[in-house]
Amino acid sequence: MLGTGALRAHLIEARLAGTIATTREKSLGRYRLFAARDPRALLGLDPERDWPVGELLRLMGQKCGVSADPTHTSGLDVIDPDRTIAELDRFAERLGEAAGRRAPVLIGTGHPHRLLGFYAALADALSSAGCPVLTPAYGARVDIATRFGVRPCTLTYVRGVALMRETGVRGAPGAGGVHTHSPLPVRTALAAVGDAAGPLPGLAIGDHGWVCGAGQLGIEAIGLADTDDPALFVGQAEGRVSVAVPLDDAVPSACYRPLARYVLNRARLSR
Repeated sequence: MLGTGALRAHLIEARLAGTIATTREKSLGRYRLFAARDPRALLGLDPERDWPVGELLRLMGQKCGVSADPTHTSGLDVIDPDRTIAELDRFAERLGEAAGRRAPVLIGTGHPHRLLGFYAALADALSSAGCPVLTPAYGARVDIATRFGVRPCTLTYVRGVALMRETGVRGAPGAGGVHTHSPLPVRTALAAVGDAAGPLPGLAIGDHGWVCGAGQLGIEAIGLADTDDPALFVGQAEGRVSVAVPLDDAVPSACYRPLARYVLNRARLSR
């Protein structure tokens, strides 16, 4: 079993926490967009109140460990690995609770090239524990807005994990996978559940719009978030996101395998 000390060392070595690759400039730019309620930064969340940049900085300092100094405007962001571990422990608690009541779960990612393996390990374990892993709206078309125009995509599932794939692309798992922050995929999936009069998810797991979009619609949601994704941490502060784990969400996919083992062990879901 991976212990806390070994996990902390891995987080720093893999740059999942400690000094990460996300730049201060990128994070501050996203905080400004969020403060202006730009949909690109809201990720499907409708904040209950205004969040000026200064308040966002203070919140992100508390939740992630980034500098709350507004005069610090350049360089690389920093995540406190102890905050990451604390949230991974809470993440594991929610997984264990869902498994204990065999709750239906919905798992989706906007980072298929990086995080698919992490979520697939969770889906396998939860399914083995008796949780229905939902795959609603399989094959549905979802048009994703990008800075280059509307991108036609298809909602698909790989090992129980929802992701968006460029329409018409086939091949290996994750081939044609689209990096997206949009909440439209989870809204499409949940609408399909409602239309089929099936059981709603007892827990949504993921990142970006999958977490904020589900939480906004009243589904318990837990997930991973980088320092340039303030929406998940605001959602947590306002009570619509149960767990937001601060980490770099764009390192090589193999770096997340120890995290999956850690949370599954903590949740008593290891096989």
